[in-house]
Amino acid sequence: MTTTRSTSQSDSQSTLRTGRLGVIGIVFFVVAAAAPLVGMTGAVPVAIVLGNGAAAPGAYLVVGLTLLLFSVGYAAMSQRVTNAGAFFAYIGRGLGRHLGSASAFVSILAYLAIQLAIYGFFGGLLGAQVGLLPWWAWSLAAWVAVTLLSLLSVEVGAKVLGVLMLLELLALIVTSVAILADGGPEGVNVWASFNPAAILAGGLAGSAGIAFAFAFASFIGFEATAIYGEESKDPKTVVPRATYLAVGVITVLFALTSFAMVTGMGASSVVEKTVERSTLGGVPLADPAAVLFSLATQYVAPWMATVMGILVLSSLFAGLLAFQNAASRYLFALGRGGALPRQLSHVNGRGAPSAASLATSVLTGLVIAAFAVFQLDPVLNMFYWFSGLAVVAIVLIEILVCVAVITFFRRNPGHENVFQTVIAPVLATIGLVLGEYLLMSRFGLLAGTVAADVDPTVTPWGLSPIGWVLVFLPFVLLLAGYLHSIWSTTENEDLVRDVLS
Repeated sequence: MTTTRSTSQSDSQSTLRTGRLGVIGIVFFVVAAAAPLVGMTGAVPVAIVLGNGAAAPGAYLVVGLTLLLFSVGYAAMSQRVTNAGAFFAYIGRGLGRHLGSASAFVSILAYLAIQLAIYGFFGGLLGAQVGLLPWWAWSLAAWVAVTLLSLLSVEVGAKVLGVLMLLELLALIVTSVAILADGGPEGVNVWASFNPAAILAGGLAGSAGIAFAFAFASFIGFEATAIYGEESKDPKTVVPRATYLAVGVITVLFALTSFAMVTGMGASSVVEKTVERSTLGGVPLADPAAVLFSLATQYVAPWMATVMGILVLSSLFAGLLAFQNAASRYLFALGRGGALPRQLSHVNGRGAPSAASLATSVLTGLVIAAFAVFQLDPVLNMFYWFSGLAVVAIVLIEILVCVAVITFFRRNPGHENVFQTVIAPVLATIGLVLGEYLLMSRFGLLAGTVAADVDPTVTPWGLSPIGWVLVFLPFVLLLAGYLHSIWSTTENEDLVRDVLS
């Protein structure tokens, strides 16, 4: 028999401070989590060379439109449910408490994984460029700063992220406009990048699928708008607006910048030029950031490449802070709901989820230490492994959210129209399921976990043992969380209210 226990702590100790974030503040967190400059320097060159060449910008646009369809139902749901653990609350309302609780653990896994990936990349980059300290020391320095900022009120973090994000967006926009104004060696060729036939060239099982997989990976973080609902000034209005604005900004920025990169090198020879610019030590794509940096030098000025090099680090730091906030708010929501120790729901005097934030830092700190002790590479192992794991986990949860939205509004009809409650979620589900298949089948390329003697550009599913473990870990955790919820003998009133009422 399931029993229900009431909460004994005061609201001030387990309630996030409200009214602190507006639309722009939430958008800062979300766009920062997407780390546009990192995506443009790291993922786009790979999508061009291994994917569909000049049509890579089209792949980014298609993925952005798919996620915009997801946002329709997601935003509609946010007007009915306001909770710091948005994904699990939405899934719980639509598909039941057990699956909702299970999905929360997968969401936490995703946000911890992407945070660890960024810690690895941040430390590896500074270790290589600056030296002085080993990579793990740089990572731990960022870890300390992120922990301290996450313990402050959320608007402090929004201000920090806002400054960093505006500089990052400005650098990308200025460079893109300069390239497009010049026209590049062949002139502006919109059709080469956005022609549907070119976007799908090579088929979803081939080169086009690779481009879509890297495009999906670049968008991780956009869905975090709703977790700040409790801290926003007017959740019913702010969250939907922030969701649409964030997805729109990221989609336009990714499509515009990648299109400018193609234009700057010439659509007909973009693959060869990308290989040429990214080759380091005779290895193609060994330095993908050099593609955008060299274009910035060519079409703007050398100082822009220098600025971008600095902003890559600030973009990584902004992403660390954004995902720290996301992971800690999920732990907070589960602690308040009784699915995890109640102590995680403690809020400090500044209104921040201090216990959950410290728990998040402890987990990431232990993993950083483990990678340092076992001398694993911060980029080839830590960054690629965890970023691949994170995007598979997030897309899995997004699929469940789409199904939950359809189910919830069918049972609880309201003022929402059929496009919000059925058409958009169904179309998004189809796109996300396809995206999840592409991510999993090309996981070896994404995570660097290709089996020996396998060409990952030709053979899908050719994974090493660690690759198989990582790609199915979100599904195993979802099942384990579901069983744990079924076998649990107690549930908290807050959890019941969050996901069932």
